[in-house]
Formats: sequence, structure tokens, C-alpha cells
Amino acid sequence: MTTQVDMWFDPTCPWAWMTSRWLLEVEKVRDVKVTFHVMSLSVLNEGRDLPADYRAHIDQAWLPARASLLVEERHGSDKLAEFYTELGTRFHPGEEPKTLETVQAALEAVGADADIAEIAQTDANDENLRRSHHEGMDPVGDEVGTPVIRVNGMSLFGPVISPAPKGEEAGDLFDGFVKVTAYPGFFELKRTRTVGPIFD
Repeated sequence: MTTQVDMWFDPTCPWAWMTSRWLLEVEKVRDVKVTFHVMSLSVLNEGRDLPADYRAHIDQAWLPARASLLVEERHGSDKLAEFYTELGTRFHPGEEPKTLETVQAALEAVGADADIAEIAQTDANDENLRRSHHEGMDPVGDEVGTPVIRVNGMSLFGPVISPAPKGEEAGDLFDGFVKVTAYPGFFELKRTRTVGPIFD
């Protein structure tokens, strides 16, 4: 029986990107179907007092999140997954700037509606963005960010991994994640990160 896995991501977050690549690898070695959804670090951090450099990042994150949600609404979840792969590859391994031009190029590459980029520069669809965001984030609280994964009706922040495991190693990690997620009293495992995102 196929296990449904839902992941909420902000396209600007390199850690969510790593987790998404792991889940796509898991699909190859387990009977799993991954569906991506949009959360927004900009929504999450509204009204918070942030350091200037992080505030600049958060202000920059509106456009990609808005565009991603519009891709899902216009073209469906499979196209969102394709767009996330295209945009995330540009942002993270490709180190392209998080600008309108990069978003436009990703939209064109996957054949999504060009006017999405125009609408994503406004707050016209922010009510729906907040709805998507809260669907993913409310079950885990506002003390965490992205990624958030839901499996078997239970949600957790994480895992935060680098690099993304491949093959059976990816499957093994998923098996463990499912087991800890299944226990309703499980809240946290953590250790200090000693490496940044390793894109391979």
C-alpha cells in the first residue's frame, strides 16, 4: 500500500531543498508518493524582530513562494514538484540570485503561465498562501520553519540533513522517520549542525 507523504517547503530554504531531494530518492526505494506544498518563511516571520541580513532574505522570499503556490493552483501538484526542482536547482546548487528574472526563467523552463511572475510580485493571492502555510505549519507550531513533513496523519519539522542520502540509505532514514513520527508523544531530536548544505 502506497504511503502518502506531504512536505511543506519554502523555495528559498536550502535545508528544505536537501530534504526534498531525499524524499524524491525515497520514492525510488519505498512505496511512497510525495506531494509538495508551499509554506512561506515570509509569512512565518511577519511581525518578528529579525537581524537585518535575515530580514533582507525574508523580504526576498515572498516572490518565489507566491509563484510556487500559483503554479500549484494553475497547473497542479505534479507541476509544482517540477517547478520546485527547476527553481531550487537554480537557487541552491546553481547559486542563481533569488530575483524576478530567475523565477521567470524557471516558469518558462517548466512551461508554466508567464503571468504568474507578474501576479507573484503583488499580495493578490496572499490569503491562499497563508492558508497553504498554516495547513502545514499549524500542526507543528511556530517555533520551527521548513521542512515540515506529514506522514500517516502526523507532522514533524525536519529532518535537517546534509547531504541527502541516496538509495537504501535514503529508505532506511525514511523508515526511522516514520517510526518516530508515529508516536504522538515524540517532539524533538537535535544536534548541532557541523556542515552546511552539501549539494551533490
